Parts: sequence; structure tokens; C-alpha cells
Amino acid sequence: MIAWTIQRLLAWITEYLTKNGVDAPRLSAEMLLSHVLGLKRIELYTQFDRVVEKDALDRLHDLVKRAGLHEPVAYLIGRTGFYSLEMEVTADCLIPRPETELLVQRAIEFLRTREGQQHVCDLCTGCGCIAIAIAKGCPNARLVATDLCDKALAVAAQNVAKHGLQERVELLCGDLFDPLVPQLDATQWDLIVCNPPYVSAAEYETLDKNVKDYEPPTALLAGADGLDLYRRIAEQIDRFLKPDGALLLEIGYSQGPAVRDLLERTALFATIAIEKDHQNQDRIVIARRTGDGEDAGPLLSDGSV
Repeated sequence: MIAWTIQRLLAWITEYLTKNGVDAPRLSAEMLLSHVLGLKRIELYTQFDRVVEKDALDRLHDLVKRAGLHEPVAYLIGRTGFYSLEMEVTADCLIPRPETELLVQRAIEFLRTREGQQHVCDLCTGCGCIAIAIAKGCPNARLVATDLCDKALAVAAQNVAKHGLQERVELLCGDLFDPLVPQLDATQWDLIVCNPPYVSAAEYETLDKNVKDYEPPTALLAGADGLDLYRRIAEQIDRFLKPDGALLLEIGYSQGPAVRDLLERTALFATIAIEKDHQNQDRIVIARRTGDGEDAGPLLSDGSV
């Protein structure tokens, strides 16, 4: 009878996931095995010769089979990493992407240039990853995060509590700005951030199986051209963003010109910059509102436009 050691299991799971076309098969194997055994990934390698018991093998077999069908590993183990923080996730919310970390980085950089307490609004918060990462990076920021899905907000609440941010991150259920209307502590915001649904109807049909079949459509789809949420934000932003405040949006790789045009039509912004991600694709729009009688100047150190 084969003794299933950690080393043997890692090799077998990696091979199985590779044959089934799963992305990052070795990393996925490590995550599944460390989850079942309650070990850190590094501990797998310090316990290479450990024999895994049958009950753990049974649980592992089920998870590996589901992963081979392209069910996201983050959903299988209930967590993922984002901006060096661990976030709980379920199938009720979108899995945070590494590309979104650029949005967080620019948000933190902007807030650190300002003095005093800063009020930040995170629209379409999902699991709360953006709001939480900003709060961890900026102790003087108070955040309100909104989402239309109450189940996603329940996951966000778990993450807020997990990172001890209940006093600085408030979660509200509602559509975009709707829950902010009764808020008395901040009628306008220093920074508004949003990673909205931005997949067009045509693009949705071409998404990878692990996204289309498992992640919530409401967190992805945004009308025929993927711009529905950007239009609605542009229509309402005047009421909620402070003079000299900033709006940061994540966008699809081909949406930069269209989103820039929507924001330019508002005549509110002194600068509108589009920044590329590490894959050299348009990823975020950074728009700085003109202050009273002031030219806001470029947001980015390199003057990107």
C-alpha cells in the first residue's frame, strides 16, 4: 500500500491539475494541501516525509476533484491573499485580483499627502478587500463601503472583524451611492474608490470557465458595453466628492478612453490619468477634482495621462 507523504501528494496533485489545465497547478496544490492539513505552505516543505492520514486524504480528494473542474481554489479553501492581507471569500463575492492592488496603492499614496482625518468611500466593496487594505495603510482614514449584495457584505463584515477595523470601516447595503444619502458624518468624501462590474455581455461569454461558471455574474456584468456603472458614477459624483478630492476606478483593459470621456463630460476634474498594470494594460483611472480656485495638478509622479 502506498504511503501518501506530503511530497508524494504535492507531486500527484500538481500533475493532476496540470493535466486538467488549471492555472498555477503547483501553487494550487500547495494551497489545497496546506488547507486540509492546517499547515502553512512553508511547513509542507519542512514536513515532506509526513504520512497523511486517510480522513485527510478523503477530504483532499474531494477538493482536488473540484479544483480539476476549475472551481476556484480560493472558494474551495475560503480565503485568498490581497495586498499582503488574508481575506475570507465565498462564492457570493468576487475573488480579489492582484491587479486591483494598484488601486489600493494609489489610494494610500493620495491619502498620505493630506492632513487630518480623511473620509473614504468604497463602492461595490464585495469582500471588503479594498476598504480594508486602505484602512490598514492609512490610520487617519475612516471608510464607508457599500455593496448591493447583502451576502457579500456578510463576508466583508467577517474580514473587517478579522482585521480589527470595526471602528473605522462601516458597511452599508445598497446600490452605489444610495446608502450614503442619510450619512451625517460626511456629506462629501476626500476619496471615492470603486472596482465595479465592468464586463460587457459579449466578453462575459468568453470568460475562463473558473470565472464564468463560479464567480457571481452580478459582480462581473455591466451591460452591453461594460460601462453601465461608470455612467452612473459619473452622473452622481458631483454630489459626493469634495473639491480637491480624488476618484479612483478600476477599468477593463480597453475601457480607458471611454471612461475618460465620461469623466471629462462632467467638467469636474482638473486631471484624469490612466495608469497601466504590470502587464502593460490600462487598469485604473485616477481623477482629481479641482479645488476651489485651484489647479489640482498631476496626481502621478511621472505625470502619466
